[in-house]
Amino acid sequence: MEIRVLGQGLRVPALGLGCMGMSEFYGTTDETEAVATIQRAMDMGVTFLDTADIYGSGDNERLVGRAIRNRRDEVVLATKFGMIRGDDGSFRGVSGRPDYVRQACDASLKRLGVEIIDLYYQHRVDPQVPIEETVGAMSELVRAGKVRHLGLSEAAPATIRRAHASYPITALQSEYSLWTRDPEEELFGVCQELGIGFVAYSPLGRGFLTGQIRTPEDLEEDDYRHRSPRFQGENFQRNLELVDHVRTIASEKGCTPAQLALAWALARPEDIVPIPGTKRRTYLEQNVGALEVKLEPAELTAIDDIAPSGAFAGLRYPENLMPMVNR
Repeated sequence: MEIRVLGQGLRVPALGLGCMGMSEFYGTTDETEAVATIQRAMDMGVTFLDTADIYGSGDNERLVGRAIRNRRDEVVLATKFGMIRGDDGSFRGVSGRPDYVRQACDASLKRLGVEIIDLYYQHRVDPQVPIEETVGAMSELVRAGKVRHLGLSEAAPATIRRAHASYPITALQSEYSLWTRDPEEELFGVCQELGIGFVAYSPLGRGFLTGQIRTPEDLEEDDYRHRSPRFQGENFQRNLELVDHVRTIASEKGCTPAQLALAWALARPEDIVPIPGTKRRTYLEQNVGALEVKLEPAELTAIDDIAPSGAFAGLRYPENLMPMVNR
């Protein structure tokens, strides 16, 4: 497994595993298969695991903790705090208050069943709390031996600079894929300048880039993606046409569309680390196969031509959630 370095020294495999869908948002869940998927990932060298305290209202952290029990030293464990949910699962906003940072970390450690978190992200920036105060509280967790490295998620360039000046930030996690290329505008440059690693979530466009979603009816009734603008109406049809072009190039390359999309992300000069999510071993193994797909310059150009920045239709989150990203 190829190793990449986040920040000034956090060594992770070139491909990670997003665990969110194992507990919520993407239809039916199967904890037995999810645990087996995480353990298969570790066996294959995919040892960078990503979770968060809100996924499944804590259930995802518990699941990951069970899966890595007795194998803790094999993994780089990342989790997040900052988004608040009620007992009924409803979203109640964000918090970057120092007292909440400490409380959230202790709760995550307990659910995960570990003594230390390798990479601790602020899930969303709290505009009501100066980022210096939040990161200051996070840095106290490092000094207390509860956290090894700090990260931000969906933070804007100015916020990243202020945070990094307060305490070294190891990684920024933001959405990046063929259908979300926004980070190319400023975020990549800031991360490179400051020596911050970039972790790409949803590198398969929430599954759309796999080419397996042909109609909205392919998604289960309670699937979050029914509320995503890119999966609705005319946006869906326009995006499907672009994915069909990706399917064509993948067929010519002798790989799946998902492998092509991941190989494209892995070929970025910024050495980003994609963390495709899956809840099944079959798809995990297909995703790992992307590491064997090497794209030539002409192929990268062809992909860029069919999926330039802004080509895909629709906001990447429902309109009411967009103010929470890149801030």
